[in-house]
Amino acid sequence: MEFILIIISAVFVNNILLSQFLGICPFLGVSNKLSTAAGMSMAVCFVITLATVVTYLLNMLLVNFNLEFLQTISFILVIAALVQMVEIVLKKISPALYSALGIFLPLITTNCAVLGVALTVVQKSSPFAAAADGMFNLGEAVVYAFATSLGFGLAMVLFAGLREQLSLNNVPKAFKGVPIALVTASILAMAFMGFSGLV
Repeated sequence: MEFILIIISAVFVNNILLSQFLGICPFLGVSNKLSTAAGMSMAVCFVITLATVVTYLLNMLLVNFNLEFLQTISFILVIAALVQMVEIVLKKISPALYSALGIFLPLITTNCAVLGVALTVVQKSSPFAAAADGMFNLGEAVVYAFATSLGFGLAMVLFAGLREQLSLNNVPKAFKGVPIALVTASILAMAFMGFSGLV
């Protein structure tokens, strides 16, 4: 039951894009086409989940040696290494997706959603705490990270679909491009606010 609550909360109630506003750069930049948005979502999903596992274990090591002050810089280095790995794999497996993502793939390194999830998990985690204390153990941290990345992907795909539909409509000249995207994103965020009492 705990895992279900974590998943519902991370995907719908506290969506990382629409309620925490982390990861807005790829949200606005890669959401012109549904295919690139889905590809970016998969890449971010993989990086967030793997980065959370690695940073969780790294944080345990930092805490044991009283080096918590190195947390942010070490997390950034881990995320950068993981993004390089994803970039190499995408280049080999799917060159079309790799070229479609273009500059936005290296931008996952600086995507604040990835670092934000890692830091949130560390703040809610302790190697000695139980889930009953409101803290995450490793299993719950992985579920939270994966669910958060699913929420990221859901918001990206929904927004990309809306933007593709908007490109077919007659939008006033003053609202074409980014302005209508921001209005659409705000309406989507308000729609997700309807889930706020769910958990």
